[in-house]
Amino acid sequence: MVSAASARPVHPEYVRAQNPGKTARKIATRIALIVVSAIVIVWIAFPFYWAFLNSIKPAVDTFGSKWIPWVQFEPRLDTWQRVWSIREVRQGLLTSATIGLGGATLATAFGVPAAYAIARFRFGTKGNMAMTNWFLSQRIMPPVIFAPPIFILARTLGLLDTVLALVLLAGTFNIPFVVLIMSQMFRDLPVELEESAQVDGASRWEIFRRIALPLVAPGVVASWLIVLAFSWNEVFFALVVASKDAIPMTMYIVGLSGTRGVDFPAASTMALLMIAVPTIIALTCQRFIVRGLSLGAVKG
Repeated sequence: MVSAASARPVHPEYVRAQNPGKTARKIATRIALIVVSAIVIVWIAFPFYWAFLNSIKPAVDTFGSKWIPWVQFEPRLDTWQRVWSIREVRQGLLTSATIGLGGATLATAFGVPAAYAIARFRFGTKGNMAMTNWFLSQRIMPPVIFAPPIFILARTLGLLDTVLALVLLAGTFNIPFVVLIMSQMFRDLPVELEESAQVDGASRWEIFRRIALPLVAPGVVASWLIVLAFSWNEVFFALVVASKDAIPMTMYIVGLSGTRGVDFPAASTMALLMIAVPTIIALTCQRFIVRGLSLGAVKG
């Protein structure tokens, strides 16, 4: 005899009813994100596209409404040839590269050990917060208040209108970025690794060089690239100490405004030259940037 349980009909698989309102909200949210993302991309990319067009347009079409190459106008490289043929432009690009690379290396060389010291040692009765705030204050204060003493110091030391002065200034004033970024990365490292090395007889310098530094190497590269960007775009301190032999590319771009207006084709070409070098470096070191900036973001 068949039992009642076995005779029970087999129900179809349960399917949760979909909420039409919830589905519509998801679709609306996705469309809104796509629209906002498109607006942001256009907002960011348009200045670069405008600069590129001005660099290949004929001078008479600079203020025109021709936006599509090979359709509305014939691209030309006259502006690129004219700008690159100027010796001061090539020298300015070399000066900017020296300031950027030198300032970033100097700030990283001094900032990383300082960040490790703040993360692992205690200074004073108030702890390390006062020292961290002091480093941060160096970037909060407006740079213009440092202009007179910097000019007097550079003149006293014989560093006026020298690339060395700009490298020292770029490295010194960007050390706080390295300290603030790297100190948190060193704090996220397990201190037990260093304690085990101390038990084995390793000194503090060996622990820093052989254990801590390799573990935060992506963060060091990311900090170096951030400082490179700030140093590469430096123009204020160049206006203070540079006059002839140490003029970076940024000052040439600023000085393109004359009595007849701004030379937009030349300014666009110089801007693209300035953008090209750090962009290539950033794309080459992209994986280090992602790993460095996300280091310690997720804790177990």
